[in-house]
Amino acid sequence: MPTNLSIDDQLLNEAVKISGLRTKKDTVNQALKEFVDRRRQLEIIALFGKLPADDGYDYKAGRK
Repeated sequence: MPTNLSIDDQLLNEAVKISGLRTKKDTVNQALKEFVDRRRQLEIIALFGKLPADDGYDYKAGRK
């Protein structure tokens, strides 16, 4: 899907350099993926303490 965006060139060039990716397109796609992943992590973190604990779960059994 072609899209025209006005992106800060200095910021984009720094992101390309830091990421080690070859193209601006790859850099923007990676940045968007990381953004989405981080937001999903925050949604999961928000659930901590809100779900009932499983009293029958034995975490030590999973180590074997």
